[in-house]
Amino acid sequence: MEHMRVRTDLALEVRESFAGSDTEVHGVVVEEDYDEERDIRLTRVRIESERGAREMGKPMGSYLTLEAPAMAVPDEDYHREISEALAFYIKELMGEERERSILVAGLGNRDVTPDALGPKTVSNLLITRHLIREYGKSAMGEGRSSEISGIVPGVMAQTGMETSEIIKGVVEQTRPELLIVIDALAARSTKRLSRTIQLTDTGIQPGSGVGNHRGSLTKENLGIPVIAIGVPTVVEAAAIVYDAQGNCEQMPPHLNGMFVTPKNIDETIKQLSFTLSEALNIAFQVRKEA
Repeated sequence: MEHMRVRTDLALEVRESFAGSDTEVHGVVVEEDYDEERDIRLTRVRIESERGAREMGKPMGSYLTLEAPAMAVPDEDYHREISEALAFYIKELMGEERERSILVAGLGNRDVTPDALGPKTVSNLLITRHLIREYGKSAMGEGRSSEISGIVPGVMAQTGMETSEIIKGVVEQTRPELLIVIDALAARSTKRLSRTIQLTDTGIQPGSGVGNHRGSLTKENLGIPVIAIGVPTVVEAAAIVYDAQGNCEQMPPHLNGMFVTPKNIDETIKQLSFTLSEALNIAFQVRKEA
């Protein structure tokens, strides 16, 4: 598959596209952990040099990919386990556990189901900023004193504005210490659709997976750390042709640029939005010292 130019947002898939899994990429470190009991695999891809960033086509930083084959199954108990595992890794990227103000942005178009993951996740979050500012931290009880705010900026066709313009304005006015963005991604492998979650501390460029490049949301542009969380919900038609034939030479021209999503995407997005929001709610809890 290394000869294909199939779009993907997953750093893990970019790394896999190099000739053979044993091929060394300068400045790129890969580590794997597997939880056999919960059937959850975590792959860490760390891009530590500018050369590695050029070869990978991604910014320097950490990319954590959580893969759970059963994540596409509507099993609430299993999704709770995924949420708990995901919360652990979110806190890892957040760093020091302390009270802070956090803005969560749900990117995407709420009216287009495969792109609605971000908006639906924000809808399920426990938003606390207004309550804390009105009634004080004690109003949230033990372990709930971080100020959480949320925004669903929509897409340019709805607002006439770049997502980055809207979020930058909100950041300047509300001054959060951390931005977390949630977005639907594109994958190269159909096996990873709705079964993979990527976390990164490098921020995000909305729409890059489907070739619709917009202004980036990064620490350099916004002045605060940015964590991006995404789940692949679409795959390019070329990848499906390759899976079936072993090459894309016979792919009809009209399939170029076409993206495909599973037929049960409505229920899947609903389930995944609850899984992500639960993970975030867990991660935002701050333990009180005895």
